[in-house]
Amino acid sequence: MPASSAFRNENIMMLRPSQAERSADGGTDIQRPTLSCAADQVEKILVANKFFFRNGGSEAVMFDEMDWMKGRGIDVMEFSMRDSRNRPSKYESYFVSEKSYTAGSRSSKIKAAISFVRSQEAVSNISALIRDENPNLLHCHNIYHQLTPSIINAAARLHTPVVLTLHDYKPVCPVYTQLSNGAVCTDCTSGRFESILRKRCADGSLGRSALLWAEARYHAVAQSYQRVSQFIAPSRFMRDAVARRFGDAKVTHIPNGIDASAIQVSREDGGYVLYLGRLSSEKGVATLLKAHAADSATWRLVVAGTGPLLSELRTQFPDAEFKGHLAGADLTSVIRGAAVVVVPSEWHENSPLSILEAMAHGKTVLASRIGGIPELVRDGLSGLLFASKDVHDLSSKIRLLLADRDLRGRLGAEARKVVEAEYSLQAHGAALLALYQSVVNPLKEQNRVGV
Repeated sequence: MPASSAFRNENIMMLRPSQAERSADGGTDIQRPTLSCAADQVEKILVANKFFFRNGGSEAVMFDEMDWMKGRGIDVMEFSMRDSRNRPSKYESYFVSEKSYTAGSRSSKIKAAISFVRSQEAVSNISALIRDENPNLLHCHNIYHQLTPSIINAAARLHTPVVLTLHDYKPVCPVYTQLSNGAVCTDCTSGRFESILRKRCADGSLGRSALLWAEARYHAVAQSYQRVSQFIAPSRFMRDAVARRFGDAKVTHIPNGIDASAIQVSREDGGYVLYLGRLSSEKGVATLLKAHAADSATWRLVVAGTGPLLSELRTQFPDAEFKGHLAGADLTSVIRGAAVVVVPSEWHENSPLSILEAMAHGKTVLASRIGGIPELVRDGLSGLLFASKDVHDLSSKIRLLLADRDLRGRLGAEARKVVEAEYSLQAHGAALLALYQSVVNPLKEQNRVGV
């Protein structure tokens, strides 16, 4: 959104954290309610995410975790933004109103810019929910912009511990992707954010870059992320990146989990190459389409997903089959029929669920050697890797796989074994519950491990 007008001096003043937000205890005006459950038992958790419908991978992880916890008798509450697509929730009265950052008058855009950084509505509503329901902890997922990290401070003022799952690099990168104008950039990992203004990392826009700088600076001063008891990193790559700023002790690696027992191994092979995901520059889908065009479209390419590049790519690459957004049985069908699933990412991917889903179906995955992807796809054992952005390397490995059905079968079978052994939803849930326990009872956990 055009945001430069939101950053005159008087508006910057409005974005300064209060003393309560900067202080360790957050002031003495708000008291933590008396715990209603046993001190050594996690009985009730509050989960926060800006969407309460399946919008992407973060929501898929969240809903799987919530269902797993409920199956163990844990009371799970939710805090989100109102949306007609939301799942039903008995806590909807606490949800924040739906927000748009593009529509409206100049004054409404300024107000939206301020709420983009700190949402007073979210702070007030989650504080009321915590007071009313007294959860053992708050688990944050994708809370940025519509809810804002200020809800972390709100929970801290009520002495409610917070864990945050790292679905992207937002705590160490204002634009969340560690990309600047298409190139990998880690300048902000140290906690200094001036590079975003100098490089105009937000799509070359100074206004948008300034807004993201203000957001990052505000939460650095407010120490929002310092209030997090534990960050959850789905990949070791993510763990190491965030630990460089917040320290090893604050970041726990818990791999994503998937219920492979609910997925039947597919023996189908429709002979086509499948891309499954968002159509945006960092996902590398254009590189895959170029590889397809370079091979004169001699193999079939199916692209499932939508995003900002859809119209442009459909026009530029007419020989590919664009299926749009798929879900449910349609999504399962297109995965089951694929010969190869390609993940051509050009940013430091964390731990893509699309890879685990394809592996659970027994499909061969060909993916970029970047970020956390090599932790999932073991080159030559459970899939193949290629050099990110390298059209020639990608096209040659696609041809190799399409020409050798036995190789695809071996890689796919091993991929399924890896998912079952190392990425089960049961193991993920158990590790998460153990982390909850250590956060709720830190002294007991220290005694247990001999710290």
